[in-house]
Amino acid sequence: MATRIVVIDDEKQIRRMLKIALSSAGHEVTEAENGEQGLNSVARQQPDLVILDLGLPDMDGKEVLQQLREWSSVPVIVLSVRSQDREKVIALDYGAQDYVTKPFSVEELLARVRANLRDRLKTTSNPIIEVDDLVFDLSRRLVKKAGKVIELTPKEYAVVSTLVKQPNCVITQSQLLLEIWGPSHKEDTHYLRNVISHLRQKLGDNPTEPKYLRTEPGIGYRFCIE
Repeated sequence: MATRIVVIDDEKQIRRMLKIALSSAGHEVTEAENGEQGLNSVARQQPDLVILDLGLPDMDGKEVLQQLREWSSVPVIVLSVRSQDREKVIALDYGAQDYVTKPFSVEELLARVRANLRDRLKTTSNPIIEVDDLVFDLSRRLVKKAGKVIELTPKEYAVVSTLVKQPNCVITQSQLLLEIWGPSHKEDTHYLRNVISHLRQKLGDNPTEPKYLRTEPGIGYRFCIE
């Protein structure tokens, strides 16, 4: 599964140039022209990286960063014409991982993207988790059963990878909804129930007596490894 990147920038030419460059490097790119679209795209796509302009038409990019950091730890590279050190410090303090000033070199930006993606993969201490005939390759975003790749939607992968990273621990419904669907869906537990149901089918987990994806009624879910 290719790495996914969300580009939030109101300049169509910049978005087009970045999409061509990033796609040529093997990434899947989603474009957003304002902050609201960008936040929705991040919640929907669960990307590996975000490229964010600060001068957006509906809200300042720093506000986007603030809202994003309430429910996501995805790496963010700020791309902005604002070159003052104070702007850079504020953006980094608000949760950005990197800051690139416009105009910029595409080669330099791609190098920053590679570096941030490497750092993100390094945060996973055990990128391959094996449970019976299931294999979760977190570095490649792949799930296999009996050697065959299971096709998962972005939301299904986001849920199961979150649970697998903390085996035998209860992850609350509100935490999963906040991190994966975003703050506007904290009460939409039916979304989560549907995803868990589909995951059990795809993983071969008995829905009436699940072995792996177990429900803690009224609380959340856990991925059990015996």
